[in-house]
Amino acid sequence: MRLLAVDVGTGTQDVLLFDSDREVENCFKLVMPSPTMIVARRVKAATRRGDPLLLTGVTMGGGPSAWATRDHARAGHPVYATPDAARSFNDDLDAVVAEMGLQIVGEDEARALRGRDEVCHVVLKDLDYAAIARAFDSFGLDLAREHRVDGVAVAVFDHGNAPPGYSDRQFRFDYLVERLRERATQGAEGGRLSWFSTFAFPSARIPPVMTRMQAVADAYAGEGVDLPLIVMDTAPAAVLGALLDPRVGRRERLIMVNVGNFHTLAFRLGPQRIKGIFEHHTGLVDQARLDDLIGALADGTLTREAVFGDRGHGALLDTREPMPLDFLGVTGPRRGLMRASRHRPYFAVPYGDMMIAGCFGLVRVCADLMPEWAGVILESLAGAERGAPWEYL
Repeated sequence: MRLLAVDVGTGTQDVLLFDSDREVENCFKLVMPSPTMIVARRVKAATRRGDPLLLTGVTMGGGPSAWATRDHARAGHPVYATPDAARSFNDDLDAVVAEMGLQIVGEDEARALRGRDEVCHVVLKDLDYAAIARAFDSFGLDLAREHRVDGVAVAVFDHGNAPPGYSDRQFRFDYLVERLRERATQGAEGGRLSWFSTFAFPSARIPPVMTRMQAVADAYAGEGVDLPLIVMDTAPAAVLGALLDPRVGRRERLIMVNVGNFHTLAFRLGPQRIKGIFEHHTGLVDQARLDDLIGALADGTLTREAVFGDRGHGALLDTREPMPLDFLGVTGPRRGLMRASRHRPYFAVPYGDMMIAGCFGLVRVCADLMPEWAGVILESLAGAERGAPWEYL
């Protein structure tokens, strides 16, 4: 079987064409500019030309694209955006207009603007399946025929659609807590790796408040691809993938941290389940601060209030019992921040490739969400030649 796994980050989008007939290390991969970086480059080119800008499409990740769009408007050039596209920058459209200077337009007005030669039209979406398929096709891999895939899995970071006046940081962490509590009601079935499936959804079961995840499903449906779609949160996908590194996964108790470009998410893991988490903004912490947060997560003293008060998202522990911090695993594009950590971290390299950790996590979660695929996925990830135990996966 074949799965197309796409991990959408701020700097890169990492793509894995998982093929159960190949050793995992020999599966084909792409590490390319992220969608928000691609949009930002197109917007900056329009700014240099002085072109009016039209944004259509669906809600996607912001960051670089938001900064470029803001700068375009501040340079005195018109920016028009349909409501769904504008929500890429803020779910509150009034705030988008007030803070970024965008003009919200309906579909009829957008259609008229598209007909003007001088207008730079940029379509927003986190997943461009057709572009990825063309990239593979240029190397002789036809994803619709000879190398037809059986399903697609995508990871994005989603703050969720917080109600007006409600902190998006608090809303995001409320969501993480809700997912973990729901998983706890299912008991220990499946082991700790299966706990991460609480952060993933078939496209038809995405929570309504997760607007970016839903936008991925909407864009995918618009491309007319008749294949199952799984959507997952990026940091849990990366941590799950990192746990497939045997040096990480065989530890009964450990702290595992994903140091992303914008967000850092840490998990305290026991033999059978997730025992605690914290999430913070990577740009607001240094190595010493991260060391302190990780130490407090392990010794049971970390509180939600302490992290939120430090402009992070929050923390959750289901026990205050100290855990020896004798193993810290680290992954993520900014993992170098932890290079001199006093906790002596191990930088995870599942199947020899840290950059594809999120994709490996996506493949693994498909074994839980698509039971008909489970046997083939687990056997392939285990690797008969390596003798990795099934119970580990």
